[in-house]
Amino acid sequence: MEKTDIFIVDDHSLFREGLKLLLSNLEFIGKIYEASNGEEFIRGLTDHQADIVLLDIEMPVMNGIEAAKKAKEIHPDLKIIALSMYSDKNYYLSMIEAGACGFLLKNSNFQEVEKAITDVNNDKSYISIEILQDILKYPQKSNSNLFDSELTDREVEVLLLICKGFTNNEIAGRLVVSKRTVDKHRENLLLKTQSKNTANLVIYAIKNGFLEI
Repeated sequence: MEKTDIFIVDDHSLFREGLKLLLSNLEFIGKIYEASNGEEFIRGLTDHQADIVLLDIEMPVMNGIEAAKKAKEIHPDLKIIALSMYSDKNYYLSMIEAGACGFLLKNSNFQEVEKAITDVNNDKSYISIEILQDILKYPQKSNSNLFDSELTDREVEVLLLICKGFTNNEIAGRLVVSKRTVDKHRENLLLKTQSKNTANLVIYAIKNGFLEI
C-alpha cells in the first residue's frame, strides 16, 4: 500500500505535535512534515513533496490563502485541506479560490480528520457540515453571462453524484456511460457554475437548491 505524505502547517506547536502523533498511528500515513507558518511551509515544500497539506488559514508571516496559492504553483497536484476556526469564515471562499479541496474545523474529532484525509486522497472533497452551514450564509456571487446557461437534467444528475463524493469513474459506472462523457459533464458544470473545484460545486448545489444538508 502506497503511503500518503502529509504536511501540517499551523502556528501552534502543541496542535501540530498532537495531530502528528495521531496521524503517525494510521497505517496509510507515510512521512509527516511540519511548518509554523506559510513562508516556512513554502520553503519546505521545495524539499518535501507531500501529497496532502493540512493548512491553517490564519497564521503570522504568511497566511493560509497566500501559502495555498504559492504551494499550488510549486506543486499543482498538492491537495489542500484548510484548517479553520469559526473566526476564519471570511476566508472560506478565498481558500476555495486558492485551490483548497477540503475544510476542517480545528476542533474536529480525529475520526473526521481521518475521513477528510481519506476522501481528499481519493480525489474527493471534504467540507465539514458546520463549515458548509457557515459558508451558505454568504450570498451567491452573480455572473449573468455564465449563469444564464441552465444545467441539463443529466448535468444535475452528475452534480448530485459529485456532491455525494463519487469519482468520475464511479459516476460513469452508475450512469452506464463512458468516463469521457462524465469528464465532459464535469467540465461543463465547472464552467456553468463558475466553480474551480468540487468544493465549489458542492456549495453551488446547496445554495441553488439541488442538495439539502
